[in-house]
Amino acid sequence: MPSHHDRLPVSRRGFLLASTGAAAALALTSSPARAAGARRPFGRFGSPSARLTPQTLYVDPQGRGDHTTVKDAVTAATGSGWTLVLAPGTYRETVAVDATRTEATWIGASEDPRDVVIVYDNAAGTPKPGGGTYGTTGSATTTVQADGFTARWITFANDWLRADHPGITGTQAVAIKVQGDRSAFHHCRFLGHQDTLYADSIALTSFARQYFAHCYAEGDVDFVFGRATAVYEHCHFRTLNRTDLAAAPYGFVFAPSTAGANPLGHLVTRSRVSSEAPDAYYKLARPWVPSSDTTAKPSLTVRDTWLGPGIDALAPYTNMSDAFPWQNQRFAEYRNTGPGARITVPENRPQLTPVQAESATREAYLGDWRPWKETC
Repeated sequence: MPSHHDRLPVSRRGFLLASTGAAAALALTSSPARAAGARRPFGRFGSPSARLTPQTLYVDPQGRGDHTTVKDAVTAATGSGWTLVLAPGTYRETVAVDATRTEATWIGASEDPRDVVIVYDNAAGTPKPGGGTYGTTGSATTTVQADGFTARWITFANDWLRADHPGITGTQAVAIKVQGDRSAFHHCRFLGHQDTLYADSIALTSFARQYFAHCYAEGDVDFVFGRATAVYEHCHFRTLNRTDLAAAPYGFVFAPSTAGANPLGHLVTRSRVSSEAPDAYYKLARPWVPSSDTTAKPSLTVRDTWLGPGIDALAPYTNMSDAFPWQNQRFAEYRNTGPGARITVPENRPQLTPVQAESATREAYLGDWRPWKETC
């Protein structure tokens, strides 16, 4: 059987969407829904003539559902508790789920995230039709502000590429910005290069909890970032190669911006970090202290995770601004393995004690919310 990489054009954009690392990360194979797609575009999740619930809408770019775009389905799903079932296809559009559309669920009908792709190509420096530029937040392909959002088997992507736009310096290009509390992503992919996955909150004083399980994220600069209380479990993070830079570092995997009042930031557990770049060309993290919140105290704990040779084991952390050194933030590791986890300079790799590690768990971070017990 051809690989997923073989099934898409080998262009820069096609490579971004194909992402051979993603297929390996999720151990994906062709699903029964793919073979039966022409007859059953919505797989086991019903159809417009046999709805799972009265609040289930079906989306299919070929017109076999209630809507042909995700945006139109979101517009129709006013209020709380709607489910969108997305047929296989590439949905080239920007989508926003505002704060009033709570408890929404999006399902990739084939149960293979390679089949359902929501993608657009705005960057922070992309000119807006009415003047100005989009900025980092405005570049997001998908924005989720509502509480209680769940997505399964979907790819969220931003395929804007630096090489296609040499005159643009604002190269942040967000695939998804998540701001709601109790936001869960299962078996999803997040594809981009800079600022791919923006795990944020709706306001500085709001401590949004987010959960990512069996997901794949790729990029180069700060491609998992934000101030949310976010747990990444059984996830694969992959750093991309770069031809526009001649020397290390090529980029940074994590850039938390946790509010100082929030005791819990990003937790990575039982995951892996791999790389397409040369060995030691990536930093594991750097702290982001935004100009809008100079009291931020970025927090990141990486535990029980395999760190590949792409991570600079000698100095895995660095500063985004010398005014806010990483040593003054809340960075820690525990029981990591792999060549990128070797401790050669102990002061460069703060470690949790076993007692401290007892509080670095998904249960401690997410409180009374148990998204890992949710089924579909």
